[in-house]
Amino acid sequence: MVLSCLLIILFSWLFVRRDREKEVRQNTLPSDLSGNVDPEKKMGYWHGEKVEIPAYIFDLENKKVLSVVPKEDRWIEVDLSEQKLYAWENGEIFLESLVSTGLPWWPTPEGEFTIWLKSRAVTMEGGEGKYYYNLPNVPYVMFFQNDDLPKALGYGLHGTYWHNDFGKVHSHGCVNLPTSIAKELYYWTYPILSNDQKSVYSADDNPGTKIIIHG
Repeated sequence: MVLSCLLIILFSWLFVRRDREKEVRQNTLPSDLSGNVDPEKKMGYWHGEKVEIPAYIFDLENKKVLSVVPKEDRWIEVDLSEQKLYAWENGEIFLESLVSTGLPWWPTPEGEFTIWLKSRAVTMEGGEGKYYYNLPNVPYVMFFQNDDLPKALGYGLHGTYWHNDFGKVHSHGCVNLPTSIAKELYYWTYPILSNDQKSVYSADDNPGTKIIIHG
């Protein structure tokens, strides 16, 4: 009887904790989406540890990726089981990379999405306890959404300076990329940035690139 009660309490605690962790993940779209890099913020915080932001994150040089392939013939695939990303051009792989997607209690959503906003740098903050994070100047962010995934949840592909352990799950739901890969995708994907824009929203005449995420 005592064992049964303990098991009920344990399972109840696990479900409550999981629900709380889901709630923490809600509404995490950064408040500042201007895309401006803040040179004064050189330290981040990730899962109980301070992280120094490397100098290359502050490199403001644009890297335009020219392509003759029409926008409708380029798209991104994220394979959660392989922890890999593939960028496709006209049926051929343009680029591939290991990634880090969501931890089991903060899974990366599956489905077909489009990029609705690209931002050169944002501050991401969330989690709690040992999973708390505060990361200024997250680089080359490509936010994605669909009808079932509201923009307010703030899911995206982006560069990563707080770990280099790609090929394993690490994130709170986003797709962590090596920063060099994120930079290349940022300028390859739609919506296209013009001149020295630090952020751009998708529009009817500048739609976002398709992203397919599957297990």
